[in-house]
This record gives sequence, C-alpha cells and structure tokens, in this order.
Amino acid sequence: MIKETQLAGVVEITPRRFADGRGHFSETYNAETLAGLGITTEFVQDNQSYSKDQGTMRGLHYQAPPAAQAKLIRVLQGVILDVAVDVRKGAPTYGKWVAVELSDTTGNQLLIPAGFLHGFITRTPDCMVAYKCSATYAPMCEGAVRFDDPDLAIDWGIDASEAVLSDKDAAAASFQDFKSPFVYEATP
Repeated sequence: MIKETQLAGVVEITPRRFADGRGHFSETYNAETLAGLGITTEFVQDNQSYSKDQGTMRGLHYQAPPAAQAKLIRVLQGVILDVAVDVRKGAPTYGKWVAVELSDTTGNQLLIPAGFLHGFITRTPDCMVAYKCSATYAPMCEGAVRFDDPDLAIDWGIDASEAVLSDKDAAAASFQDFKSPFVYEATP
C-alpha cells in the first residue's frame, strides 16, 4: 500500500504482511512491484543504524549532487519519527516538512527522494533502522542542518535539550545559513 504525503515524492509504503501462529512474513523490497506503482528509484547501498537511547536524534542530513541520495527507510526494531524537509530551490513546498512514525510493528517505510533533508528521532530505546540509498556514501558531499532550527519548527515530540546528538549534528548549520545544492524540476 502506498500513501502520499503533503510533499510530492515523499511516500509512505506499507508492504503486505502474512501472519500465522509463528509470526509474520513480509516482502520489504521488490523493484518490480514498486515500478508497477511508479517508483523506479535504483538503490545501490544499504545502511543500518542502532540507537541505544530513546530520544536519539539523527539528522537533518543530506548528500549533495553529484552524490545526492534518495532513501527508503524502515524500522527493524522499535519506533522512530522520520522527517523529510523539502530543500529543492524553487519548489512550492521549499522549507516544508512531513513527519511519519515508522515502527517494527506496522512495517511501514518512508521513501524520500533526493533534494530533501532527512532525520529521525527514536521514540523507544534500542531502535534499529535500515535504509536503502540511491547513491553510495560520499563524505565530501554530506551536510547537515540543525534538527531544532526555529525556521523549520519541526515538532519532534521532545524538548530539544533532551535529544541525544552526535557532535556533528550538534554543530550543524542553521536553515537560514543553508545554501541548498538542489533545484526543483517540475514534472509535466
């Protein structure tokens, strides 16, 4: 099942689950099935993160062209609030964000195209998150914007002072100082 969000291109995907007395089975990724739904992103790298503490913040991250990344995010264990922010210059939704709760219970996923900031906060301890990327990691192209930037005013469901941050995320640029490397291209 696919559910559109308020940001064009950012979609929530919930694969079917087949349950019985043993548990459940789900096909979490199938390029052919997604292509039939109009999603043709080619993924080339899989990443996995583990966050020990509830309130762990990862983001808001991006990877600039020529290594810009689309991501398909899912939770293997726990619950997160996953956020995408449109930063494509000229987009009608520039600076707007959408948040979707992802969990191991629902098995839902979030597809975020290139041109968006991405971040998540853990809502439970011991969270394991897996995501596919459309480009490999390129350290020279990576960047970050503050998760608690007042111009974005993202509701993370936690007081910013309680968030567990990496040094890199704590030193991220403000949205006002961010120079977006992404350009909006309207589709016909």
